Amino acid sequence: MTSESAIATNFLAEAQVLDDLVQGLDDAGWRRPTPAPRWTIAHQIAHLLWTDEVALLAVTDPAAFDDAIAQAAKNPLGHVDEQADELAQLAADELLQRWRTARSALGSALDAADPGVKLPWFGPPMAPRSMATARLMETWAHGQDVADALDARREPTARLRDIAHLGVRTRDFAYRINGLESPANEFRIELQAPDSADVWKWGPPDAADTVRGTAEDFCLLVTQRREPEQTALEFTGEAAHWATFAQAFAGAPKSAVRGRA
Repeated sequence: MTSESAIATNFLAEAQVLDDLVQGLDDAGWRRPTPAPRWTIAHQIAHLLWTDEVALLAVTDPAAFDDAIAQAAKNPLGHVDEQADELAQLAADELLQRWRTARSALGSALDAADPGVKLPWFGPPMAPRSMATARLMETWAHGQDVADALDARREPTARLRDIAHLGVRTRDFAYRINGLESPANEFRIELQAPDSADVWKWGPPDAADTVRGTAEDFCLLVTQRREPEQTALEFTGEAAHWATFAQAFAGAPKSAVRGRA
């Protein structure tokens, strides 16, 4: 799948990486378990399909999106699993083709949207570019679940910068959903870029609370695909506490349900 959209390019490129991982799987491969409890590879793709279709409604049909929100609200901790369970029953070819159609349509819709409009979502409303970044983040995160299930290694790319930026920006959100008060001071984040000698930096250089390491490890942390001790990240001060519940995606905190974007 391709797009000329500056907004959707990274999202669609990341989706294609995952597509390449799964498109040759046999039935046993699609039913292989992933790190998410009870979820097979089919569930991972089904979840991305469902979320891309709901995101498309948010861009193109707000009334239908409101209906989707109302349905989710009836079972806030179980609705995601219900949708994944249902869609994972589709034949592999149908599931894959429907996901391809949904993500392509979403990319086109995001490109055509007014960049100043705020689109509704399960969390705070967001601009089209922010939604594209959220879809990139979630696709990459679930792609990691699939890669782990297949014992495959994905080469990290510069697309991780958008995910890392989202992880930095959602610091206070993670504190809030865990019932904690956000620190008054910014953290310093320094991440080694995956494909160059660049170091990506956020926050004041003299901050007492810091995170340093690779962009890939940081993205694995904020998408809750790895615990802090499973990375080579180095923390000082309050940043070490934040690392235990950092969350770059909307939804319940880790304390309520296993982290899943």
